Amino acid sequence: MTRRWRHAALVLIALATCACTENGYPTPSSEQAEDAASLWRVALIAAAVVGGVTMGLIIYSVIRFRRRDDRLPDQRNSHFTLEVVCTAIPIAIVAGLFAYTVNVERKVTALSDDPDVVVDVVGYQWGWTFTYPAAGVTSVPGEDYEPAVLAVPVGATVRFNLRSPDVIHSFWVPEFLEKRDVIPGIDNAIDVTVNRAGTWTGRCAEFCGLDHWRMNFEVQALAPDDFDAWLAQQPPTDGEPSA
Repeated sequence: MTRRWRHAALVLIALATCACTENGYPTPSSEQAEDAASLWRVALIAAAVVGGVTMGLIIYSVIRFRRRDDRLPDQRNSHFTLEVVCTAIPIAIVAGLFAYTVNVERKVTALSDDPDVVVDVVGYQWGWTFTYPAAGVTSVPGEDYEPAVLAVPVGATVRFNLRSPDVIHSFWVPEFLEKRDVIPGIDNAIDVTVNRAGTWTGRCAEFCGLDHWRMNFEVQALAPDDFDAWLAQQPPTDGEPSA
């Protein structure tokens, strides 16, 4: 095997190895996250196909049309069929990805008319509070920067009403594969349907001041009975949460 072919083989092995690595995102933990992950996979497959075809054409051109003698190559300045194909295919790929993205975005941002659980989320400098209006309880940060706990029942649609009394924050749970800005004066909301039990760390994904690093919270996805027991242990809501 010549050096050229050894180098080509090494490149192909490296590409194959990269394709077999982890997805690059946390394991989806909600129905909305599954939709977002499907968009990632479709885009990755499309990119891999386009990259593979492009690489194949480059290798074919290098081998098939390499210089063999002093004759000039074909001097035509256009190739109508090839130009149409090379224009139509990228447009079709972009249009398909756009349509799929719009469909996923519609699913991820959809709000239920009747969510099973409503949580009022307040992000402030520098912490989070989670109020469950129906149960009349609030989860707040503990002492020594202990993060507040956000509990959600598995299999239920949970509405998060997001609000900030001071500066812009960002509500982010990596396992949900989405985030939402929490902006003063603007009411924002998302629905999440968690599909597996677990404990994860939520964060503020927007730099919001000196102690931004403190703005973590703990997400506990519980079975419905465990969620009801957790609610029963929480202190009652007492006015508006504040910094």
